[in-house]
Amino acid sequence: MKRRLIALGAALIITGMVTGCTSAAQTFSTGGSESFTDGDFQVAEILPPDRGQPVQFEGMLETGQRVTSDEYRGEVLVVNFWYAACGPCIVEAPLLEEVFLRYQDEGVEFLGVNTYDQAETALSFARENNVTYPSVIDVNDGQVKLAFAQLTPIQATPTTLVVDRQGRLAARIIGQLPSASILSAIVADTLAEEP
Repeated sequence: MKRRLIALGAALIITGMVTGCTSAAQTFSTGGSESFTDGDFQVAEILPPDRGQPVQFEGMLETGQRVTSDEYRGEVLVVNFWYAACGPCIVEAPLLEEVFLRYQDEGVEFLGVNTYDQAETALSFARENNVTYPSVIDVNDGQVKLAFAQLTPIQATPTTLVVDRQGRLAARIIGQLPSASILSAIVADTLAEEP
């Protein structure tokens, strides 16, 4: 009898833990911002009145050219934090490229931020994975990551941010994109906003 009670208690605890994990992966809305979370994948959109100050950044592309946030003002900017040996980064690379190609003629720019590799490795990754948008090599000083980290946590790789035409953070995607449609919808929503 005692063993059955212990087994029943253990089963209830396990059921409670599984139910708790499942309920943590539901859609929720807080503070006027829409969010979705499913395991390690999270999306949070920020409504225009809730967006903070424009991000200011400067970095060196893998081609050796300098790039600044000022170059992207007036356009929607998608920023993807990645590195070459990151499995989820490899998987999502064609999805990011798909959205980039779809919107590149509509006032949308993409910028990778490589947080681990040097230029040669980043360029090799771009060639092997057919990535045509540029990346900042941020491993040496971390200045681009630091600039964005002042607005939102960037603790996981990959992380993808969508920046509005004013340079303000409009959305954050943590984890590997499961499909291009999620990012495409966020980009379309941000594009549709009044400039």
